[in-house]
Amino acid sequence: MNRILKILFLGLFIKPIVLLGLGLNVFFKFRLPQTGPAIIVANHNSHLDTMVLMSLYPLSQIHRVRPVAAADYFLANRYIAWFSLNVIGIIPITRSQITDKTVLFDKCYQALDNGDILLIFPEGSRGAPEQLSALKKGIYHLVKARPDVNVVPVMLHGLGRALPKGEAILVPFNCDVVIGESLPFIEDSPRYIASISDALNTLLALCLTRQAVVEDDE
Repeated sequence: MNRILKILFLGLFIKPIVLLGLGLNVFFKFRLPQTGPAIIVANHNSHLDTMVLMSLYPLSQIHRVRPVAAADYFLANRYIAWFSLNVIGIIPITRSQITDKTVLFDKCYQALDNGDILLIFPEGSRGAPEQLSALKKGIYHLVKARPDVNVVPVMLHGLGRALPKGEAILVPFNCDVVIGESLPFIEDSPRYIASISDALNTLLALCLTRQAVVEDDE
């Protein structure tokens, strides 16, 4: 039943909004992992981020795409909790009170072992539009237990202006999605976090260069 609800929501609501409400340009889509276990690490500027990433997948695969989200935010209200768990299919993470990383990421490991594709925003929360904030170390601890998993960086550019933090009205805006190459795991925590940050900043630079070219042509 949950799978059907997710397909209906994405097919009837999200995909039309993304296709009609946003000028979405997707670059290097062939790099997007089609099968799991895999992790997509993306920047986070808008509530649209998760929906846009999920919309990149065909409806036949959407049940395998699992956003990792903060339990204290998405489970605070019973109606939002039901929708988040049963329609979006989030994996809730309790950001406080749990120090054992194995317990903290238990549901993520179960999903990866089940062949799912996780959506993770390593900044932790939404930042300023079109800016990359410092990354949290959680992604390192998660991948350390599954070092062979496919980790793919994705830069979302423009969504922070299409639906900024604190706003509820979608503003039609030309947005880019740039998919990077798979990142190898590095045992050293600071170096691994830096490798993800560098990859995302490289993709952001591509977005800014493209935007400058488009503006010069107008």
